[in-house]
Amino acid sequence: MSGAEIRRSGGRPTAQAAAALETTILDAATASFLADGYAATTIEAIARTCRVAKRTIYARWTGKPALFHAVLERLMARWLFTAGYWPEADNLAAALNEAATRVLAVALTPEAIALNRLLIAESARFPELPLMMRQAGAGEGGARIAALLDAAVARGTLPRQDTVFAAEQFLHLVLAGPQRRALGLGPPLDAAQTRVWGEAAVALFLSGVKT
Repeated sequence: MSGAEIRRSGGRPTAQAAAALETTILDAATASFLADGYAATTIEAIARTCRVAKRTIYARWTGKPALFHAVLERLMARWLFTAGYWPEADNLAAALNEAATRVLAVALTPEAIALNRLLIAESARFPELPLMMRQAGAGEGGARIAALLDAAVARGTLPRQDTVFAAEQFLHLVLAGPQRRALGLGPPLDAAQTRVWGEAAVALFLSGVKT
């Protein structure tokens, strides 16, 4: 959608058209960041893709860092919605297996793998990128796992422990191997192998936190 297409007859954009243009810009920015990387992506290129003036983008975001942060926030919101909330359950193993299935389904999407590759490649040159990830909600998955563990501790089915640390280790155990393989650092897992991996990771995690 071009800038000309979003304007009323009097020259001002409607709220609906302005929101649609913002979505168009964020779609283009997401595609550019994930395909080309943070350093190679420019406001100028995004503006050309969207057929708008650079000032149209700068009127909404102060520059590339702010636009990237907006892209991250939208990705995180989409992924957290896809993963859903994991209700507390008396059967902790079942709850964690459900959580593992959902986080793997999100983490192995092409967009998530592309973002992981971007962070690995560019975090050394742009140390602000991991901070942007945290600010955009990257820690929410760990918080949800910690809440499940807190509930189990409260019920007395787990010994008292640092559940924030345990949740972080759970996510590493579940995600690290499949993500590395999806990045090309080993043979990728198919759907059945991914399910088996998640179940084995949960079993290993529970054997550790219950001792």
